[in-house]
Order: sequence, then C-alpha cells, then structure tokens
Amino acid sequence: MAKIMMVDDDKLVTDLLQKLLKADGFETIAINDSAKAVEAAKIEMPDLFLLDLMMPQPDGFRLCRMLREESIFTNTPIIIVTALDDSDSRAVAFGAGATDYLTKPFHPGELKDKILEALEN
Repeated sequence: MAKIMMVDDDKLVTDLLQKLLKADGFETIAINDSAKAVEAAKIEMPDLFLLDLMMPQPDGFRLCRMLREESIFTNTPIIIVTALDDSDSRAVAFGAGATDYLTKPFHPGELKDKILEALEN
C-alpha cells in the first residue's frame, strides 16, 4: 500500500482526500501547514505527494521546489491538486518539479488514475 502525503491549508480538502484515498487502499498523511511539510515528509517518507498551490508561505510552487531540492524526494511523484486552471500556473508548477496536475473540482476516479500512473513510473 502506497503512502500519500497531502498538503493543503484547507482541512476540509485533506479530510475529503483522506476519505477517498483510504477507500482506495492508500495510507494517508494530511498536512495543513505547508511550513511543516518538508520536515514531516522526511519523517514519514511518502511514496507520493498531493500539493495545493494556493497556501500561505510557502505556497505550493515553492514547496514543490523545496521537496525537489531534497535528494530523498528527487524522484518522488508530486501531483498538484488545485483550483488554478490557467496555463501559467501549470507551467510554473511543472517547472518547479511537479509530476502531474489536477484541477479542482475533479472526479475521484481521475485522481486515482493519476496516482496509480505516477506510482508506476
């Protein structure tokens, strides 16, 4: 079972994601303070990250870069899950090291498919 760390400042979002992911058999870790995410990740060692972009400092773009700067997370998939649906946000997210990008609202099956694809690669 893969361990997924979700980072979103909105607890309602992480609660929903936890419910969906646990139903699909994933182990989950919810972080609602992006400033604590890197240290928590070093302890938990997730197999995949789900990051929101619109968070207090660091925002999701910066957090993605910070995770990629850690050698232990260089190849760990990072899927952005955000309401931002513009091409600039996508470009910056991929430039920061994101593996994939999913806009809210999304279909639960689409999230599962993206997670499984990222874990296989």
